[in-house]
Amino acid sequence: VVKFNNETISSEKLQYLLLNKPKGYLVSDDPSKKKTVTELMGSACKERVYPVGRLDRQTSGLLLFTNDGILSKKLTDPKHRFKKIYHVSLDKNLKAIDMKKIVEGVNIDGNVIEIQQISYVQNASKKEVGLEMHIGKNKNISDVFEKLGYSLTKLDRVYFGGLTKKDIPRGKIKFSIWKELF
Repeated sequence: VVKFNNETISSEKLQYLLLNKPKGYLVSDDPSKKKTVTELMGSACKERVYPVGRLDRQTSGLLLFTNDGILSKKLTDPKHRFKKIYHVSLDKNLKAIDMKKIVEGVNIDGNVIEIQQISYVQNASKKEVGLEMHIGKNKNISDVFEKLGYSLTKLDRVYFGGLTKKDIPRGKIKFSIWKELF
């Protein structure tokens, strides 16, 4: 039991919320008053929760909010190699030879960007691909495609560390019960 000024201090309840982030929202607070994900979170819970990792303003998709610092650190530490899956839409069809180059690793400013798997989205044009990466940032994805002569028209994170955005409408949140993945 921890007490301060004769009052028992209790730890706050751990919260896990999933947001299907729309394009156009910033993850960090912005003094210039642009739209932020905090607005979408509103007063979803009384505990103060923080986003785990980042998605830039033009990227949509799954974002975890929690007050569980231990889990947050594990999910963002590169040594744990948590899987992230993105749906990528391109300005033109992705050539098979470029897909092979991506899997082999593309050098961006002296760093080889590792994409573990890439494939065309089933029943869609070859402008639509899914990719899996374990280490890196969503910015690395656009860098890889730009180096090969493609432009991203959409980047959407659909899976992160065992969590999925399935059944979460864009711009909405869902409470989650975290299942231990370690």
